[in-house]
Amino acid sequence: MAFSSARPLAPTLIKRVALYLRVSTGRQAENDVSLPSQRDMTTRYCQAQGWEVVTEFVEPGASATDDKRPIFQKMLEQAASPERTFDVICVHSFSRFYRNGAEMEMTIRKLRKYGVDVVSMTQPTGDDPSQQLMRQIIGIFDEYTSRENGKNVTRSMRESAKQGFWNGARPPLGYRVIEAERRGSKIKKKLEIDPVEAELVRLIFQLYTEGDGTSRPLGIKDTTKWLNERGYRTRLGSTFGVGPVHKILTHAYYATGKWPYGVKNARTGDLNDSSLIVDIDVPPIISQELFDRAQSRLAANNSKVTPPRVVNGPTLLTGLAVCASCGSGMTTSGTNRHRRSYRYYSCAGCKQRGPTVCKGRHVQMARLDTIITDAVKERLLHPDRLAVILSSLANRQNGKNKAVDDRRDALAKELKEKDERLKRLYSAIENGIVEIDDHLKTRITELKTERDIVQISIERIAQQATSSAQITPERIEAFSKLMNEKLETGDVQARKAYLRSVISVIEVDDGSVRILGEKTQLAAALSGQNGRTGKVRGFVRKWCGQEDSNLHGSPH
Repeated sequence: MAFSSARPLAPTLIKRVALYLRVSTGRQAENDVSLPSQRDMTTRYCQAQGWEVVTEFVEPGASATDDKRPIFQKMLEQAASPERTFDVICVHSFSRFYRNGAEMEMTIRKLRKYGVDVVSMTQPTGDDPSQQLMRQIIGIFDEYTSRENGKNVTRSMRESAKQGFWNGARPPLGYRVIEAERRGSKIKKKLEIDPVEAELVRLIFQLYTEGDGTSRPLGIKDTTKWLNERGYRTRLGSTFGVGPVHKILTHAYYATGKWPYGVKNARTGDLNDSSLIVDIDVPPIISQELFDRAQSRLAANNSKVTPPRVVNGPTLLTGLAVCASCGSGMTTSGTNRHRRSYRYYSCAGCKQRGPTVCKGRHVQMARLDTIITDAVKERLLHPDRLAVILSSLANRQNGKNKAVDDRRDALAKELKEKDERLKRLYSAIENGIVEIDDHLKTRITELKTERDIVQISIERIAQQATSSAQITPERIEAFSKLMNEKLETGDVQARKAYLRSVISVIEVDDGSVRILGEKTQLAAALSGQNGRTGKVRGFVRKWCGQEDSNLHGSPH
């Protein structure tokens, strides 16, 4: 394209020009509106006008639908400053400058107040009313085209998701992107399990629901500390935070294998209508049972759900006993007759919200406490009964051995690959093929860290297999004896803690009482892991983290 015959806009004054070059996608960067192409054409245009190009502002991968562009804002700031070094902003087309007609016109008028014009080499510019009208029409048309393109892209991505393909976003922890198929120049992708990251996801769920094998289940904060103290890092190499760990524990797709695509509007962040959400099939990493246990603990540990009295109160079954009709907790009530005090478990739903919610029921406290402790000792904690329950759990666990073996084999393959990569790097350094620099040092450190995490994961799988085989008749006998002794002679807090370690809920009906629990919870208690975390009293506003000053006598 030649501009030698074009008439300069200001022949008596050499204008200083700033080029604004922008592409919004990688595909544009490869086609005729690429950054080098824009630079070449706008530079030759300015030379034909007799202008001097003094600077350029390059913005790759930014949308022009708004002004949230760092380089664009920097250009506007320089244009408004008294020390500005340019008089004209030259663009390939107005769509490079803005794709919002109203905001483009307001920005151009604002720049003119500072003595800066915006010109397009491919579209009419100037102060003539007809040219201004044409520029405004072009701006509106560019905005319409941008929105239509956005709708088409969104429709295409949703259709791709319906076909089970991944749409290019960063995969969640535990997965990696692989090429599924090619359609012309387009590469269709899917997710597969990353063995190392998947093991980290399983570890987070295990720490939160079961503990690390030497402790009872950890809270979210303690889980985060445990990971950071042992060198576990996120995909970007940073330490874990409480928020990200909590999000991992709430992602249902780790168990369901269904990734919800299109939950939020990518531009506004607002939730989309549920009819627009598409479930993409991904390989599950954990079992549904493990995920459900994590959700149960998250709900139970919510400070708005579990009050301090449930754990620290003097009542044995608070927090365990619920009304079979409405599901409300059984709270304490009492009455005095003939100078004697009588205490009951009463339905909280009836007491707090009236008989329209639940007809209510009242059970003598001492009677229900005795029924529960006797039933637990006779029907659950007898060695023969424990052996039957745990044997069925062991049989079910044996069915999972193949999946565990597959995990171990995948990790062993990853470990071998990491070792081979390190050996190749060491060999290249020794032979003088490459020189050690900061980038190479960082890469070697990353590979060593990844290798160590894989090795730890393999050792942890082996440790879990060993611990699951430790449920012996002798251990069952000792566990039965200890639990019976504590339920007989322990104080209320100890008896409550031991009951909560093996029982999930007690449903109180008019003519029956049902005691519910999980076999995995029972197995964890027998292995030395308490099924629930301890909590502190919530009524104490302050406490002394150091030695109590009251231990010392008064100086006077």
